[in-house]
Amino acid sequence: MIAFVVAAVFLLLFVVGVLRDRRRFGNAVYLGLAVTFFGLGLLAEIDAAPPGVAETVMILVLLVLGLGPFVLAVLLCMNGVKMVRKEGRRPANLLSLLAGLGIFGVMGLLAAAVATHSRAVGLIAVTTLLVLGYVSFLFLCFVGYAFLYGRMRLRRDADYVVVLGSGLIGGRRVPPLLASRLDRGREVYETLAARGGDAPVLITSGGQGPDEEVPESHAMADYLVERGFPAGAVVREDRSRTTEENMLFSKELMERDRPGSSCVIVTNNFHAFRAALMARRAGVDGQVVGSPTAAYFWPSATMREFVAVFLQYKVVNLGICAALILLGVVAAFVR
Repeated sequence: MIAFVVAAVFLLLFVVGVLRDRRRFGNAVYLGLAVTFFGLGLLAEIDAAPPGVAETVMILVLLVLGLGPFVLAVLLCMNGVKMVRKEGRRPANLLSLLAGLGIFGVMGLLAAAVATHSRAVGLIAVTTLLVLGYVSFLFLCFVGYAFLYGRMRLRRDADYVVVLGSGLIGGRRVPPLLASRLDRGREVYETLAARGGDAPVLITSGGQGPDEEVPESHAMADYLVERGFPAGAVVREDRSRTTEENMLFSKELMERDRPGSSCVIVTNNFHAFRAALMARRAGVDGQVVGSPTAAYFWPSATMREFVAVFLQYKVVNLGICAALILLGVVAAFVR
């Protein structure tokens, strides 16, 4: 019963957090803790289940714990190979492959600890599992809440649609990833325009990189206008180089023309939740919606987003990791 009460408390904190501002990572943690304690409560009550149910549940749990990491590692390695073939060998494209190899490495470390009975190897294995457990919990919280965030109702009272840039092909052409953002931005614009009242404005946000012939925002605006979008409804924000600058410079344009206005920000679905966190930090009154992304691209991109969020709160997260390592060392010596 205690686990269920704790789960209910965290669920209440989650609901309150979403109602206050859905763009908070704390909401993801509250949801993850609520699900965790609810699951612990169910496991604690398994003895009261009808005959056969407890045995089935325990077998499923053992299968997940035993085979799950191996299957996950294989899938991540396969995805990593496909990612490299399609997108090249840039470090960001290697994340899923490295994660899969890392899981195999941890499995090997655990096997070595059992086989050698070495205190040093056992200490490394225990501390690795503690840190990996914490990081994995946060990652699941991130993925789960990002999924929910992407399906929350789109506001219909926004004055602007801000489409974030993502780089150009050949220095001036819009790539498929960015095209999906622009197409989604146009859909959002048309939804807002259908409400009546003042027409919304679409901002294409992106500056000119060192290998680009034109600013991203100009290429993005040209892409829309060439496909029939009204040229007078587009404003180009052409100074930004990062997502943070996308937010800040777009906010300047909105406040200059319509003080106190709100917006809907458009990016790819894997980037939506982190963009929402950035928008909140920048003081932008806007929610974020995502456009579709190729399935093979999603694992590495999501890991990259999580690493960025993890490091955004690096003082807390690295402090907790250090405390877990210390706990593992103390436990090993006490034993």
